[in-house]
Amino acid sequence: MKHLRLAILAVSALTLLPACASYQPAPDAIHQSLAQPYRLDSGDRLKVIVFGEEGLTGTFTVDKAGFIAFPLVGEVPARGRSPEQIRQELTERLADGYLNKPDVTVEVDQYRPFFIMGEVANGGQYNYVPGMTVQNAVAIAGGYTPRAEQTTADVTRRNGGEIITGRAVPTDPLMPGDTVYVRERWF
Repeated sequence: MKHLRLAILAVSALTLLPACASYQPAPDAIHQSLAQPYRLDSGDRLKVIVFGEEGLTGTFTVDKAGFIAFPLVGEVPARGRSPEQIRQELTERLADGYLNKPDVTVEVDQYRPFFIMGEVANGGQYNYVPGMTVQNAVAIAGGYTPRAEQTTADVTRRNGGEIITGRAVPTDPLMPGDTVYVRERWF
């Protein structure tokens, strides 16, 4: 009977080993999204300058439906598009009966927030800062709890039309809108 218990204990321990060694690097799509032009989504705030037209210059937030409301031309679709694509569309729409040769610039004034949860002191929604890493996000959220797994975190990101999740190390970069989940460690 004693040998049977030892055998069961050994088999149980062996089945737990893969869970401890289950680290999988983030999928390539997570890192490839960093090399692509920035894509706008709800919560991003754009600074639009129409040179010589003070009434058309200002900041515009991408709404929940993915549009910005711009004077004269109305709603402009922004979700999934780059600031350069928005600039081109605004230039075309303003040139179509409103202004003669409009000179428009568009840049991101404030990025949409990122989210962090799990084993951090103060999970929640925080402002994104360009160049932010997983480690920076943890620091903004008040640091790790004593139970936190500190070598990796799960990052969920929208990449085009799909949502991807992968494990990231503390030095991996984040993007606006990312969700970081810090897991509890086993030991």
